[in-house]
Amino acid sequence: MQNNTLEAMEKVKLKQGLKIAMSISGEGNAYLQESKFWKLYKEDYPSCSVVMKTSAGLVYLLACLLEPFMPSFSLEVLKQLNLPPELQVSLSDEKGDIEKAKRPWEFLPAGHKIGIPEPLFKELKDEEVEFFRLKFAGSQADRIIKAETEAKELAEKLKKTEVSDGKGKKQQPTKSATEAKKASGEAEISISRLNIRVGLITKAQKHPDADSLYVEEIDVGEGQPRTVVSGLVKFIPLEDMQNRKVCVLCNLKPATMRGIKSQAMVLAASNSDHTKVELVEPPPDAAVGERVSFPGFEGDPDDVLNPKKKVWETVQLDLHTDKELVAFYKDVPFTTSAGVCKVSSICDGSIR
Repeated sequence: MQNNTLEAMEKVKLKQGLKIAMSISGEGNAYLQESKFWKLYKEDYPSCSVVMKTSAGLVYLLACLLEPFMPSFSLEVLKQLNLPPELQVSLSDEKGDIEKAKRPWEFLPAGHKIGIPEPLFKELKDEEVEFFRLKFAGSQADRIIKAETEAKELAEKLKKTEVSDGKGKKQQPTKSATEAKKASGEAEISISRLNIRVGLITKAQKHPDADSLYVEEIDVGEGQPRTVVSGLVKFIPLEDMQNRKVCVLCNLKPATMRGIKSQAMVLAASNSDHTKVELVEPPPDAAVGERVSFPGFEGDPDDVLNPKKKVWETVQLDLHTDKELVAFYKDVPFTTSAGVCKVSSICDGSIR
């Protein structure tokens, strides 16, 4: 795979090279998670050592592959790997780096001590996200407006055009206008693409391998409960997670968290400094499995949200609670047949 990256870069196919490098990152993360290194550390230390050495080598390999795109990132990786910043991170065929990339555990010598680990990227605060969204949203918005305008113009032209089938009969207008409108509609990101349902937590317990995570079984009206992993241990006592109704985002792509696949996400609100978190709760009489609606934003949800489209990340920016503790998307409340969804005490909070 690293050969494909180098080949793409040599042909100046930068986007392809970056995609392949990121896929290597994904494969490395999957390898680390599937190895269950936290168990190996206790039960099979030699195997854990191999996993750690391989993973550290993959990190070094990624620093090399991503250096043309993010040189400062690569320098920080070298620092955390306890390697000299003047080290040449470009892969050299003369030094055998290309072949060594097939055996990443050979990049770092035995007994090498890494530096102090620190976050490579910081989480943006809500106000920072809003600033960048306003600053850079123009071009995307312009493209959407342009697509809608072109679709309308095409529809008008088709209305005025009569097409003959060669026998003197007029054919119906083609579907191009409809398809163009559909194409422009697909660019729109709104809450209607999310499948948020009323769920009932039937069982909640601590994650066996992660102190900060709960594992819940949640009934969302599908016959079989969904397994959901949530990072709520610091904020909500275990006894308060039992047998309660919650709002569940059901069409996220499943993700494995410390060896357990999470099939949905529980929605919760937090205050401005993220020191307090509360579950978004439907009314007590809301039916389990009912889809939470947002008047004015009707439509079928995506089967599974495509992570590359950033639908959830975009919609989440407009999820919040108001002074009456009601959960909102923009200015529209989370609505069920039994009433609106609320939180206990966090007003003007963000929901995620």
